[in-house]
Amino acid sequence: MSEDRGFADEQSPRRLLESSVAYSGPIWDVVSEKFTLTDDGEPLVRDFIRHPGAVAILAMNEQGQILLINQYRHPVRMTLWEIPAGLLDVEGEDYLTAAVRELAEEADLVAEDWNVLTDLFLSPGSSREELRIYLARGLHEVPEAERHERFHEEAEIKMLWVDLDDAVKAVLEGRIHSPSAAAAVLAAAAARSTGYAGLRPGDAPWPEHHSEHHAWPNGSVR
Repeated sequence: MSEDRGFADEQSPRRLLESSVAYSGPIWDVVSEKFTLTDDGEPLVRDFIRHPGAVAILAMNEQGQILLINQYRHPVRMTLWEIPAGLLDVEGEDYLTAAVRELAEEADLVAEDWNVLTDLFLSPGSSREELRIYLARGLHEVPEAERHERFHEEAEIKMLWVDLDDAVKAVLEGRIHSPSAAAAVLAAAAARSTGYAGLRPGDAPWPEHHSEHHAWPNGSVR
């Protein structure tokens, strides 16, 4: 069997017949869309969450340890070990600026060096949520007088610095359930072999994010 080292997910626009909002919420909407897989195909209807997207940050110190934060997540009734993250819900704010803001707000840290670890659709069968995960190094603490005041679940955040190998073990043993944390940990472990030299710069394009999408002709969408 031959190997194709250049394989990648691809845009695949289909003919959109109808689109309506079934539920509108403060953060995301539920959208119902009718489309066809081919020009003369049977109409299909799919409901999904329209989400603004998010960024997450794997902060790594000079010793190669990574920062995990512990936070309560009500839908699963658990406290989860995660990495700092947040929504792309500030008008006009670019992805990297959002990541810088979230790292300061949730971890009281600023970073000098930023790279993209990976880009994900978190649940593409039911949600439009896109997530970009960054690796942040060259860390410094935010001065105490300038730190963000955290409320609600964020007020309970606990922080823990762990060795990357210990975090990998926790993922593989099923002790970490956050998809952003698991993906970030495994991606960082894979990138470590080259000294993180193969990672994209922090300001790399993100063409899969919905803000980069444009309308296609004949009612189809990208």
